[in-house]
Amino acid sequence: MSSAHDKHEAIVKRVSRKHEEDEHGGAWKVAFADFCLALMCLFLVLWVLAARNAERAAEAVRTSGGKLFEDGGARMIPRVSTDRGSLISREPVPAHGDTMQLRNASDNVENSAPPLSRARYESPAQLHQLADVLAKLSQDAGLANNVQSVVTPYGLRVILHDTEKQGMFERGSAFPIDRFRRLLRKMGPVFAQMENQMLIVGHTDSLQYADGDTGTVSNWTLSNSRANAARYHLLAGGMHVSSTLQVVGMADRAPFDVNDPKADVNRRIELLILTTEQASSIAAMFGVPGTVTPLLPGVDSTLPALRNTLMSSH
Repeated sequence: MSSAHDKHEAIVKRVSRKHEEDEHGGAWKVAFADFCLALMCLFLVLWVLAARNAERAAEAVRTSGGKLFEDGGARMIPRVSTDRGSLISREPVPAHGDTMQLRNASDNVENSAPPLSRARYESPAQLHQLADVLAKLSQDAGLANNVQSVVTPYGLRVILHDTEKQGMFERGSAFPIDRFRRLLRKMGPVFAQMENQMLIVGHTDSLQYADGDTGTVSNWTLSNSRANAARYHLLAGGMHVSSTLQVVGMADRAPFDVNDPKADVNRRIELLILTTEQASSIAAMFGVPGTVTPLLPGVDSTLPALRNTLMSSH
């Protein structure tokens, strides 16, 4: 006969751990999602930085006419202003480096200035006629106070300068404001109608960069880059490549306002439209040396051959 103890069935109780697994087993999913989100944000930041660098490089190549270095060896300096935005111009780029097919002058000037015939402008009366056309363009562009023209023995000196209310370029950079860019492009067809050559000279005020004149970015590079930028937009407007004789930056060495080297008017681009004789003289200064004229024993003076030819013809 079995005992009472044998009559009871053995009961095994299983403790469910489902709640505990739900509480701790899903935490890794949240952590993994946070990691993926952070990684995606990192990739997004890297993509934005890469896109911005690509835009800057494209703008530098575009402004330099397809070359990173111009003839003067100056590279387009980057934007240093605080505002942000696309650096790539949405306008046509001159094909084949610097050249662009001459556009219809009426499309650019919008019939705001009388047309000029294809000729050389040598006399004061002819240069004054050219100055009147440029003055009309600057007035229509809303930059009448920023443009001055002076007839000199060397040709027509066109001064495109800043004022207290209006600058020509974004501060500290070689990117022209929209008004100035449009004005330069409207000047292009006018200069395309003349055979004169010009000097394009960039000037800054006396305010220095952190490294002064010794750094890679200085008033020298800024003035040269601004002069090249002005040349680019003149070419984009239709000016011939051969119209430019020299592009140079003078930093703050030739202030327009000598009493205030920091004055707004000192920041400027000058276009010196040369007479034929003056253009020949400047070109001859950098040409192949001609005859050698002794001054003192052991000291010679070399005169360019072209200049000697001009002097002998007179």
